[in-house]
Formats: sequence, C-alpha cells, structure tokens
Amino acid sequence: MGTYILKRMITIIPIFLIAALLTFGMIRLSPVDPAEAYLAAANIQPTEELLAEIRKEFGLDQPLLVQYVNSVIQISQLNFGVSYVTNKSVWGEISSRIPATIQLTAGSLIIAILVSIPLGFLAGIKRNSGIDHFSRFLSFIGASIPSFWLGYLFIYFFSVQLDLFPVQGTGTWKHLILPSLTLAFPLIALYTRLLRASVIENLQEPYVLFARTRGVHEKVIMGKHVLRIAISPMITGLGMNLGNLMTGAVIVEAVFSWPGFGRYFIEAVFNRDVPVIQGYVLLAAGIFLISNLLVDMIQMYIDPRISRKGSQYQ
Repeated sequence: MGTYILKRMITIIPIFLIAALLTFGMIRLSPVDPAEAYLAAANIQPTEELLAEIRKEFGLDQPLLVQYVNSVIQISQLNFGVSYVTNKSVWGEISSRIPATIQLTAGSLIIAILVSIPLGFLAGIKRNSGIDHFSRFLSFIGASIPSFWLGYLFIYFFSVQLDLFPVQGTGTWKHLILPSLTLAFPLIALYTRLLRASVIENLQEPYVLFARTRGVHEKVIMGKHVLRIAISPMITGLGMNLGNLMTGAVIVEAVFSWPGFGRYFIEAVFNRDVPVIQGYVLLAAGIFLISNLLVDMIQMYIDPRISRKGSQYQ
C-alpha cells in the first residue's frame, strides 16, 4: 500500500510540470502582452522604450525555454510573481484569501454529505418509493439550475423576503449559510444519484444474499457492508469536485461578495493581471492533483483491493 501511494505521489510531479508548461504556453500565445498589461494596470502610456525595459525586467526578452525553467523554479518556491495591479506578491494575495474559500468549501461539503448520504442510501434501498421519487426530482433540479440563478433565488427568498440571512459579505455563521447552500445544491444532486445507483447495484451482489442466508441482521448488512462499498463512487466524485469547489466557486463568491481567491481571479481577468491568472491556474492544478491523491488513499482504506489492483498494472 505504501509503495502504491509513493508511486502515485511521484506521478504528480510530471503532471504538474505539464500543467505548468500548458499554462506558460497559453499565456505566451495569448494576444495579451504581459508588458503592455503591466503598463495598462499602472495607467502608463506604453512606448517602445518602456515596453523593452519592462520585458527585460520581467525576463520576457529571454528564450522561451529559459523563461519556462525560471518559471518552474519560482513556482517550486511558491513565487508566482508580483501582481500588476497591487504590486504585491501573488502568493501573499492568494494565501490571504484561501481561508475564506476553504471555509466556503467546507461548509458546502458538510451540507452535501449530510443530505446526500441518507437521501441516496434510503432511495437505493427503497426503490420506487416516495423518497426515491423525491431524490430523483431533487437530483434533476440540482443538475438543471445554474449556480448564479440559484444564488439569487436564495437571496430573494431568505434575505429579501424572510430577512433570515445576510445578503453578502462575511462575519458570522449566517453569512456562510446561503453561499454554502448554493454550492452544495448541485453536489447533493450528484452524490444522491451516485449513491442511489451504487446501492441498487450492490444489493444485487452475491455477498448480500450470502449474508442474509447466514442470518446476518439486515441493519448490519446495509450499514456495514452495502453502504461501505456503495459509497466508493461518491468518494471518487468527491475527489473531483473538491478541486471544482476550491477553484470553481467563482460565480458564488461573486454573487455573495465572498472574499475568496476565486473572486480575486475574476478581478485579475478583467485587469489582465497575468501573474495572478498564472498563479491561480497552477494552484488549481495542484489542488486537483492533491485532492485526487487523498481520495485514492481513502479509497484504499475502504477497499484494500484497489492497491493490489494498482500494483498489478504498474
């Protein structure tokens, strides 16, 4: 198991290097000149002399390979450069906003897990019942409604009409409820559907019949065996969605004026703040890789057969 995890950790390095190369290439191939973007953010009229000076200062006049190697070295030191707008360290700006995004992500995950696990499990064991129809209806609604529209609906009903929660900003636990619900709603739809389908599939497996013929109590079969195995696809989806939540909560943060680094990225796009954009993309890649590694470790704990299967193909 330890060998398998070590191999998975080693594979992260070349994948991240490829992500850095793609990010570097896309920025260099884009029509936005970093030197011009820097001068535009400083409200300075660009001239050929100034552009040449800025390119030399940022190392943009060097060969692309040299620029890429220098970029990788700086990134390994968590040095993403300096923001064109604020003239502050990009990593410092992002790290100051990460706690707000983590708080929002954790809140949405807690809500999604607390709702989807019992709902999906009951829908699976009570197929075609009222709760099953309700779970499918909820999944359909959650997968259909855009996040920004759902956020505005929550604001209208719970803030404007009922005056239960603040409209925007941070400060208390009440500020966290609406944006967390907005982020959690699509996850509830996805996880409920995954768990329901997995429970139905596992109920038809021979081990369930054998356990029943041995006289094992139904609650033990459902809780200790069926749920433990059926939850595996949900955990896999959690690994993929964790990166989406951390880096893709851009719309929700904008709707609720949440001071996370997703909203910071949107501002950087409008300001053509190239170092911030590059730092955000690479940080997103790192979060995706680490979250999937963590999910693999959890999966191996739940089902040790995964590590044995993985070692057979390596």
